Amino acid sequence: MPWSRVLAFSDPLLCQAAILAADVEILPTTKDAFEVEITQVGANRLWVQDLRASAPTVCTVACRPERRSIGFLTESNSSPLQHCGLEVLPGDIIVNKSDVVHRRSGRDFDYGSLSLPTDELNHAVGAIIGCEFVEKSDQRIVHPRPQLMSRLLKLHRAIGQLAHDTPDVLQIPEVLRALESELIHVMIRCLADGVGVEPKTGDRHHDAIVARFEEFLAANSDRPLYLTEICGAIGVAERTLRASCEEHLGMGPIRFLTLRRMHLARHALLRADPLKSTVTRIVADHGFWELGRFSVAYRALFGESPSETLRRPAERIAIHLNRPSSLVVTEPGYA
Repeated sequence: MPWSRVLAFSDPLLCQAAILAADVEILPTTKDAFEVEITQVGANRLWVQDLRASAPTVCTVACRPERRSIGFLTESNSSPLQHCGLEVLPGDIIVNKSDVVHRRSGRDFDYGSLSLPTDELNHAVGAIIGCEFVEKSDQRIVHPRPQLMSRLLKLHRAIGQLAHDTPDVLQIPEVLRALESELIHVMIRCLADGVGVEPKTGDRHHDAIVARFEEFLAANSDRPLYLTEICGAIGVAERTLRASCEEHLGMGPIRFLTLRRMHLARHALLRADPLKSTVTRIVADHGFWELGRFSVAYRALFGESPSETLRRPAERIAIHLNRPSSLVVTEPGYA
């Protein structure tokens, strides 16, 4: 049954739970107000999504294997986007895969996506281009012809505008069918006719390191981890891991995991009952043992003290986060 909705978020945890066709973890990297508006349309086969975010973030993304999706900047003046350490420019298309990847963006970020069930994509490729779509396993970005990309953006913008302003129009079967058919056609042509960006040898090496880094963290999400232990487990020198994380995440591994733990601690403080829980216990559960230093870093990132967060009412949600929740910091500072 076709549907559409427009959602607004000020909480990253709520926002990431609403993203279509992917499991996403969103970590704002500054204390800027987190404000996101997402417009979504579910047609018969195609899912359309438009996202506008105000704050800089680093995201961990795992696209679901039952659907294939593409992503792109929707505005020429959008803040820059880094995908797997590669710069995504206006007019580029990200070819999403089911592996875990990282993206980072700045303030005022405008991003769109389209997704189809995998079997529907294969069928559409055969019908439109008359042969099987050959995709390189390491190809992450495609440069389509400008005319095709312009058409894709116009159609994506049009369906999003309808969902935002006159959603009843999308309930008219022939209108939605026409938009969906044209979007799928242009999407396939962009992929088939586009020129892929060939990753450099160093890029492939860093991709592999970050993938092993993610796998190890996911397998050890319930215990503290040391940086030296991580490097030993994934078989990489600390300097190389740092370089790989800087490229993909825009920060070193310690800062990334500490930032994530601070957001998890905040979510726990928001969900806790202030009559039954204490800041000390919650913070300690997330691997921080120097409460004074944690409080200073927490206020710098979130603009309030941990105790103020604990006392502040918030929406309560139940979302499973199979991600690392603690890391023992082995170097000075939380940033």
